[in-house]
This record gives sequence, C-alpha cells and structure tokens, in this order.
Amino acid sequence: MTGTTAKITSNMSLPRGRKLELSRTLVMGVLNVTPDSFSDGGQYIDPQKALNRAMCMIEEGADIIDIGGESSRPGSAPVNADEEMRRTIPIIEAIRKKSNIPVSIDTTKADVARQAIEAGADIINDISALRFDDGMANVAADFDGPVTLMHMLGTPGTMQDNPHYDDCLAEITQFFSERLEFCDKSGIDRARIILDPGIGFGKRLEDNLNIIKNLGRFSGLGRPLMIGASRKSFIQMITGIKRDADKRIGGSLAAVFYAVRFGCNIIRVHDVAETVETIKVINAIENYSS
Repeated sequence: MTGTTAKITSNMSLPRGRKLELSRTLVMGVLNVTPDSFSDGGQYIDPQKALNRAMCMIEEGADIIDIGGESSRPGSAPVNADEEMRRTIPIIEAIRKKSNIPVSIDTTKADVARQAIEAGADIINDISALRFDDGMANVAADFDGPVTLMHMLGTPGTMQDNPHYDDCLAEITQFFSERLEFCDKSGIDRARIILDPGIGFGKRLEDNLNIIKNLGRFSGLGRPLMIGASRKSFIQMITGIKRDADKRIGGSLAAVFYAVRFGCNIIRVHDVAETVETIKVINAIENYSS
C-alpha cells in the first residue's frame, strides 16, 4: 500500500499543564454551532443542544471537541467576530464546566481565538493558516497550546471556483514550509504546529484522492498531521449517489482507514462513535500476531 509514513508520536503540550497524547490516532469531534454548515448546520444553534452533543461525543470516545461558529462550506458567507463569539464562547464555557477534554476553536479571527482561549479552549484550528487576520499570529505566539494550519486555495467563498494545481502535493508541501517559516519569524514554536492538507478546500476530486493516498509526502515536515474528510462531497463524486451529507458514513470511514494506515495523528469527524470503532478494529488487526 502506498503512502505509508513514520507517524509523529511525541506528545504536544496543552494549556494548564496537560498533554495531547499522539501515540495513537486521535478523534476530533466536529461541533458546528452555525445555521449553515454543509452537514450539521442549524442542528446545534441552541446552546443546550450543543452541550448535549459535545457530551455525547465525549461518551462516544472523542479525544478533542472542535467548535466552529462560522461555516466554511464552499460558497459560504463570512460572519463578524461578535456573532462568531456569541455562538461559540458560551459552549466552550459550558463544556469546560463539565469536562477537561481538549477543546479546539475553529476560527480565522484573532479576537475570537483570544476570547475562546480565555474561556478554556486548548487548540487554535485556523483554516487560513494564520493568513486571514494579521492579529492571529500574535494570539498564537502568546498562546501555549497547539495551532493547526490548514491549506486552502482562496477563501471559502471562492475556493471551489475551478481550483488548479500543477503538482498538488508539491504545492501543498511548499505552502506548509512557508507557513512554518512564518511561524518561526512570528515567535510560534514549531513544536506546537499541526498541519492539515485541507481535503475539499480548493481541491478537485483527484486532488483529494492524491492527498489521502500520499499523506506520507508530508512527513518530511516533521509535524503531526490532521485530516478532515468526513461526509465531504468528494465521497458523492466517487459513488455517483446523491445523498444527504450525514448519509456518507461508508465513504467517511473508508477515508479514515487510509488516514490511519498512512500515519495521520488526528481525524476530524462528525460520526465519532463509528470512527472510534473503526480505528480500534484497524489497530487490532495491525497489531495482531499469530
């Protein structure tokens, strides 16, 4: 099988003296508190429903809860920082009162990230790789937790307008190298960086398949990898079957299999229980010796 890589297994520091254990593949549960996300938009706008979903994902085995207050689906419109904070901060505070689970804030805005950290967030997940808000690098430099940098062409509103690469893997690798150098210059320790190649973010079907099959190409950067293929439209492109996003569980788990086999550290998913079960079976088979 192609794409195998040496998995990063060293732990990452979290705020308040905790650690993010990378000796096994971690499951990040998606919690979108938005009206318009592509899969679960509108389901968790109510704070109590959002908290209930977070606690359910924790019971199902999630290692991280990723909270987003602005949709990044193709063609989505941006929201202002105040609205994003209104949606996310109360949920972070509510989770923190009930659980010590690592919480990630999915945002491109410095003010949102700062307030989320003060509310108890442990990880910054920035789909713009610190590019959309000049103040985000300063927030990340002052922070003592992990920062996820994702590759994307353009913005969510434009990223699927005829994306093109001469060499997808090489161009993403170069992008990551440049962003890591930016972090060095901005006082952000590389030891805190997680890289996400951005499945579906300015990618064609062939680009998504190429990335998943060749995750090992990014291992030379020496940083943990995160991937989010859950329920995305490339699954429907492959099957040719039109289904609601939450019905794409089979394709999502197939992507999980390859991501685990190829050394991905964190899998970002909507279907936590099914993903946890899948990873346990993969590991049991991989580790079995007769």
